[in-house]
Amino acid sequence: MDIIGLLPQAGGLIWIVVAFVVALSIIVTIHEYGHYIVGRWSGIHADVFSLGFGPVIYKRTDKRGTQWQIAALPFGGYVKFAGDANAASGKDTDAMQAVEADAVALRRTMHGAPLWARAATVAAGPVFNFVFSILLFAALFLGSGTTRDQLTVGELRALPTEVNELQPGDEILQIAGKSVPLISEDSFGPFLSSVPKTEQLDYRVRRDGAELDVQGPQIFPPLVVGLVPRSAAYQADLDVGDVIVGVNGTPISVFDQLKTNVEASDGAPVALTVWRDGAILDKTLSAKRVDEPQADGSYTTEWRIGIVGGMAFELATEPMGVWRALSDGVIETGGIITGSLSGLGHIITGAISTCNLSGPIGIAQTSGAMASQGTQSFLRFIAVLSTAVGLLNLFPIPALDGGHLVFYAYEAVMKRPPSDGALRILMGIGLTLVLTLMIFALGNDIFCP
Repeated sequence: MDIIGLLPQAGGLIWIVVAFVVALSIIVTIHEYGHYIVGRWSGIHADVFSLGFGPVIYKRTDKRGTQWQIAALPFGGYVKFAGDANAASGKDTDAMQAVEADAVALRRTMHGAPLWARAATVAAGPVFNFVFSILLFAALFLGSGTTRDQLTVGELRALPTEVNELQPGDEILQIAGKSVPLISEDSFGPFLSSVPKTEQLDYRVRRDGAELDVQGPQIFPPLVVGLVPRSAAYQADLDVGDVIVGVNGTPISVFDQLKTNVEASDGAPVALTVWRDGAILDKTLSAKRVDEPQADGSYTTEWRIGIVGGMAFELATEPMGVWRALSDGVIETGGIITGSLSGLGHIITGAISTCNLSGPIGIAQTSGAMASQGTQSFLRFIAVLSTAVGLLNLFPIPALDGGHLVFYAYEAVMKRPPSDGALRILMGIGLTLVLTLMIFALGNDIFCP
């Protein structure tokens, strides 16, 4: 257990907290605004819209009588509707009795509104999270564009190679004498796997309408394109752009050689020789066991150091249409939902480690790590976290949105709501479950390797 590793330098800690608060505040605002605006459209009055909990540091009341406030503890938020006793939407019995004889006032409360209005208001929070994720993913896709179908060089990456005659805009027609399939073809992946594992390669490219034979680097060098937060590589201060040129004293030139050595380490320390902007650094780190999802929904456990590889150049892109971006946003969000449910199911059945469940410390560390890797990485993390928050709130646990929807389903079938006494007991159980889950996840943050 590395408790010291959870306590970064003061500057790093501030950066982590700021990134976490920014990400969480955006997501909570979207979620709670969904409750608020749909409640307003449904005729339910909101007494308070709060970003954060605890002592209020700023507030104002709008013309509708809703108090908008920012509280001192920026780790959540809530909307308190008329008739609510607390942020969890428990019924304020005294307040409800006071308006029983006034049909108009009763209709404006959460607990006196029609069933459809209450259900729509509660469901709106998670729905807004999902819609926000879709739109944010779509915006990222629009900004980055779609990869050209013909493998084309975009921006070149700095590499410790002797010869690199590739240029931005080159269409790669052949590598090592073999024709390059279109990226959309099923044969593209197997083709890349068949490329010779040498530091230098022969390329045939189309440049300005003419075909040329040029020399270039290995297409998949041991290059760090991204770092997995909280991984061994991240904790060892590796940077995006580093190139691993040796493992345990043996030179390597292909990313697969790095992967093979790490998998064979069985968790023992691995000595890496790192090229960074012309300088050579030595790093020693130990791989961690990681449960990785597979295409068929199963998981495999592998040794990983947390380096994301990539090609020797960025892929050239072309503009993406709005409809395609939105469609891909839906697919991306749906994939996060199904992947999360699959992972949770595997945790419950014991197929994978419970350490895959992160708590607030882990999420905060991931926030800081993704923010440090650039705006796009941070925005993508926000989109992923927004989907996760929406999904979590739909779990059928009393005190969460999903629990309220279960109560409403009961009311729709039985033609009467659960008794106030039963609701109080169930809400207490729900809060206990949520608190237990948070403590368990926090323990994972501290004790899991």
